Amino acid sequence: MAGVLEARGVRKSYDGREVVAGIDLSLARGECYGLLGPNGAGKTTTLRMLLGLTAPDAGTITLLGHPVPQAASEGRIRVGVVPQVDNLDPDFTVAENLLVYGRYFGIADAEIRARLPRLLEFAALETRGESRIQALSGGMKRRLVLARALVNDPELIFLDEPTTGLDPQARHLMWERLRLLLRQGKTILLTTHFMDEAERLCDRLAIIDHGRMLAEGAPHALIAEHIEPQVVEVYGDGVEGWYAAQAGALSSRAELHGETAFCYVREAEPVVDSVGRHPALRFLHRRANLEDLFLKLTGREMRE
Repeated sequence: MAGVLEARGVRKSYDGREVVAGIDLSLARGECYGLLGPNGAGKTTTLRMLLGLTAPDAGTITLLGHPVPQAASEGRIRVGVVPQVDNLDPDFTVAENLLVYGRYFGIADAEIRARLPRLLEFAALETRGESRIQALSGGMKRRLVLARALVNDPELIFLDEPTTGLDPQARHLMWERLRLLLRQGKTILLTTHFMDEAERLCDRLAIIDHGRMLAEGAPHALIAEHIEPQVVEVYGDGVEGWYAAQAGALSSRAELHGETAFCYVREAEPVVDSVGRHPALRFLHRRANLEDLFLKLTGREMRE
């Protein structure tokens, strides 16, 4: 059975530089699929091509059964989009933003008005229908943008950095709403820089860099495949000397980044015992996570 969204061999270059270099992906109905990568990895260009907003140089894309970009508009009728930047209309109230947006899909005003109570309840904005956009908090605005993306009852939802700028309480409420959408059978394509968010929400994910897919699969399976199961972070006075003398012999893999030594191990006890013999050193022992995998595959260097 064909996926909700299919891409095969998709490529795109700008000024002779290939920014997407043969991406393949397929989304199954009802799953949350994460697209992760550092800044400049090619995520935004990939999203624009999947939506039919930018034409690929090569490859094929099918969006809800429609070839893209040739028939992208037919596919987008059944798609919701939450952009990275809130683009709500400040001249309209909360309810008016939903009403006007629904008109772009050809939905009658009466039908949109009938959907408003459910959409406002979903966004936890039941009492805010007549509020101006300027009166909303950042979390309220993000939930309203998500509710707006549901006006057309989409099958597939694109979420581009949906929780950027939100405090922890607002992020957790957004996660709760996204899980509700998945339970309702919606399909989600998520981009995020929050590795804990991807690990919590995504059934599968892909890590891309320099336009290429580096890994794809279920988060925990990818972690188990690429990373040792335990990590000991060592820090404190003298960590550089300890790292040079001990880390390599005690770890399957070790890195010194700034003032912290990262020791990737199958058994943490030898590292912990060694650190314990140095009173000035401290350590944090934890399980390997998606951030460890991301940094291993894409590096720790800052990206613009």
